[in-house]
Amino acid sequence: MVNVYSNAPVDETERQLYFLEELKKKISTINESRDDKLTCHVTTFGCQMNARDSEKLLGILKEAGFIESDEEEKADFIIYNTCTVRDNANQKVYGRLGYLKNQKKKRPDMKVALCGCMMQEPSVIEKLKKSYRFVNLIFGTHNIFKFAELVYRMLDEDTMVIDIWEDTDKIVEDLPVDRKYSFKSGVNIMFGCNNFCTYCIVPYVRGRERSRSSKEIIREIEKLVADGVKEVMLLGQNVNSYGKGIENELTFPQLLTEIEKIDGLERIRFMTSHPKDLSDELIEVMRNSKKICKHLHLPLQSGSSKILGVMNRRYTKESYIELATKIRKAIPDIAITSDIIVGFPGETKEDVDETIDVINTVKFDGAFTFVYSKRTGTPAAAMDNQVSDEFVKEHFDRVLKAVQENAKDQANKLTGKIMEVLVEDVNDHDSTMVTGRLSNNLCVHFKGDSSIIGTIKNVKLVECKDFYYIGEIV
Repeated sequence: MVNVYSNAPVDETERQLYFLEELKKKISTINESRDDKLTCHVTTFGCQMNARDSEKLLGILKEAGFIESDEEEKADFIIYNTCTVRDNANQKVYGRLGYLKNQKKKRPDMKVALCGCMMQEPSVIEKLKKSYRFVNLIFGTHNIFKFAELVYRMLDEDTMVIDIWEDTDKIVEDLPVDRKYSFKSGVNIMFGCNNFCTYCIVPYVRGRERSRSSKEIIREIEKLVADGVKEVMLLGQNVNSYGKGIENELTFPQLLTEIEKIDGLERIRFMTSHPKDLSDELIEVMRNSKKICKHLHLPLQSGSSKILGVMNRRYTKESYIELATKIRKAIPDIAITSDIIVGFPGETKEDVDETIDVINTVKFDGAFTFVYSKRTGTPAAAMDNQVSDEFVKEHFDRVLKAVQENAKDQANKLTGKIMEVLVEDVNDHDSTMVTGRLSNNLCVHFKGDSSIIGTIKNVKLVECKDFYYIGEIV
C-alpha cells in the first residue's frame, strides 16, 4: 500500500494540493458506500479574519467532495472556527460542545473539528483533552493551510488529532476558497500583531506580524475582480504596519495606490488601523482616492491618557483627537467608527468621563462598545485593581448612550442625499426590499429584488431610522 505521507511534496503549497487530491479520493470512496454524500458545516465565531479563514476551510472541504449543509446538527462534519478575544466567546464554544457531545452519542460517525484563536491557548487544549474527547480534530491559527492534510489524517486515524503551532512565518498561497458573496471578498494582507496591548490576547494566539507579498495580494484581487468581485476588504490586525521589516516592500498607502489601479474594482475597504501608525501619507491617499470607501475604523479603547498608557496603546487622548480632527478636515464626508472598552483595571469615573469627552468631540459614526474581559496570559489579567461589575454596568450604559446619540446625529446629516449603495442581500424582514451599504458603511433598505444583488445603485436616502436608512432608487 502506498504511504501517502512519505510521497508528499516538500513545497508547502504543492504538499497541500497533493493532500487535497488524496482527500478527494478518500471522500469519493466513502461517498460510494453511502446513499448520500458527506456533508459539512462551518460555524464562525469572532472577527472578519475568522470569517475569511472559514471561507478557506469551506473551499477545501467542497473541493474535496463534501456538500455544505445549512443545518449544523445534521452535518457529517462540523467545524467550529473559534475566537478568544473575550471570555464569553470561549463559553459559547463550550456550550455548543456540550450539545454536540449528546449528538455524537446518537451519531458516532459524526466528526467534529475545532480551530481558530481559542485553540492556541494551552489551557483550552488541556480542557478539551480531558472533558471533550469526542472532538476529532484540533488545530490553531498558524497552520490553517494544512487543513486538507489534517482532515485526511482525521479520517485515517482513530484518535484525536491535535496539530498546534506556537508561531510561524509561513504564508501559503493558491489554496481553494469558497466565498460567501460573489460580489465582495475579504483579502488578508498580513497576519499576526506586534503591539501587545496589555488587555489583548491576539499577539499570543495569532503570532507576530507577517505581511503577504504585495504582488500576491494584487494578483489575488485581480483574480477576484475577474470573478465578479466589486469590493474588497483588506484585512490585518494593524494594516498600517503592512510591509514593515520587509526589504523593498510597499507601505500600506503605496499598496492601496496599486490596488486602486485594478480595472473593474469599484470599492476598497480595510481594517483595522492602529492610531499610532496612521500616517499623513495614508490620509492623503484616502483623500484623493476614487475607490477607497469613506469609512475608517479607528479603535480608541479609552479616552483617558492614563488608561491608554496602562493599555500600552502608545498614543494619548490629545493625539487621538488631533488625528481624528485631521482626518475629518482632509475627508469631510468620512465616517469614523471605533472600539471602546469599559471596565479596564484601575478605570475610574473620571477616566470614563474622558472617554465620553472623546466620543462627543470626535463624533463617532458608530462604535463597538465592550466590557473589559480578563484574558489569562495577558498583563492586564494579573493587575490587582480589577473593577467591580457594578461600576462596569453603570458606566457602560453611559458610554453606550453617548455613542448612540452621536451616531444618530451623524447619520441624520445624510437625509435627502442621493448616494451609491452596493446591494448585498434581500431584506431579512421584507422580501420586497433589498439591503445594501453606502461607502461610509451605513446600511440602507429600499424596494428591489434579488436580481440587483451585487450591483451599485443610486439611492435617495429618504428616512433615517437612527442607525440605518430607508431609501428609494433614483
